[in-house]
Amino acid sequence: MRIAIVNTDYVGFAKWLYEQNPGLGAQSYDEQLRVRMHSLFGIADFWSTALRASGHEARDFLLNVAPLQKRWAREHGVRYAKGPWRMRFRRGVVPWLYRAADERWMYDILEAQLREYRPDVLYCLAIEAIGSEFLDRVRDTYRIAVGQHAAPLVAHDLSSYDLMLSSLPNLVEHFREQGLRSEYFRLAFARPVLVRLQRGPKRYDLVFVGGLAGPHERGAQILERLCKTVNVAVFGYGGNLLPETSAVRAACHPPLWGLEMYQTLRDARLVFNRHIDVAGDYANNMRLYEATGVGTALLTDAKRNLTELFEPEREVLTYRTADECVERAQHYLTHDDEREALAQAGQQRVLREHTWERRMPELIGILERYL
Repeated sequence: MRIAIVNTDYVGFAKWLYEQNPGLGAQSYDEQLRVRMHSLFGIADFWSTALRASGHEARDFLLNVAPLQKRWAREHGVRYAKGPWRMRFRRGVVPWLYRAADERWMYDILEAQLREYRPDVLYCLAIEAIGSEFLDRVRDTYRIAVGQHAAPLVAHDLSSYDLMLSSLPNLVEHFREQGLRSEYFRLAFARPVLVRLQRGPKRYDLVFVGGLAGPHERGAQILERLCKTVNVAVFGYGGNLLPETSAVRAACHPPLWGLEMYQTLRDARLVFNRHIDVAGDYANNMRLYEATGVGTALLTDAKRNLTELFEPEREVLTYRTADECVERAQHYLTHDDEREALAQAGQQRVLREHTWERRMPELIGILERYL
């Protein structure tokens, strides 16, 4: 089976990556892609590596990373749309020409990549950027189009997807109600991360990594209580949108990307997790696996399906209210033996059941049924 994995990167991460690697944008497409995947951000090349190890062919495509994608276009002689020229005027300055913003280049280049690769499965992890309009445009390049989504719902048409997967059972039901075929598919941990981590003493009491506003607003209220009672290091985005008096805002550090994020999770005594609002009463997010996978005790919101993933209070800690969250954080930060026993049990569960190597056969089984 040949699978094209299509994704997007956070704009902030892409900017950081190229700043950290001066001259990277002038390198070959293969070198830029190698450096990007070596960063370990997001799912990196965890999926494609695990798929190839199981005997399938897989390739990663990053729709919105301009230096990377435009380098591929140059190397393959592919022309793509460029924004129209505009004249900019400013008092006291000679007028100058500039290119107006235009995102058509992303779809032109991705179309060329799909026409060259001809996958059996177009697997899209960015349905917010790719809807039916693009799928219909490239329908002759693939056999089935599969989307995966566990975030706020998109407004554009998705009817051209042959299958929609989600790690949230409530979204599986939503997609089915919309007339789409949909299946449940869980997230996991990337075991190769462990060989890149540095060992050493714990540097942080409690760490939170993630968003702080918008669809994360409800969870931020509990984090506010935590920050007022225990020593919390917050690494995320949206802190500038919080009130000046916010304890979370005072605890904020810049966002972390890839390996640096994993190292920070590993260097914490305790990691706080809360699910995005759209998750409702279901546990699903990456932090469940990332924190436990690196061997750190996890404090997460109690959800109805959590017992299908972990054993609460033995492999992960849970809370239902802000008071309970604070109480558990205070207790486990002062009881090292209990905390480390829980962290070890959580990591053992992840490495036994929740790795991408374990997930890929599940995914292949689903895809084969729909192919």
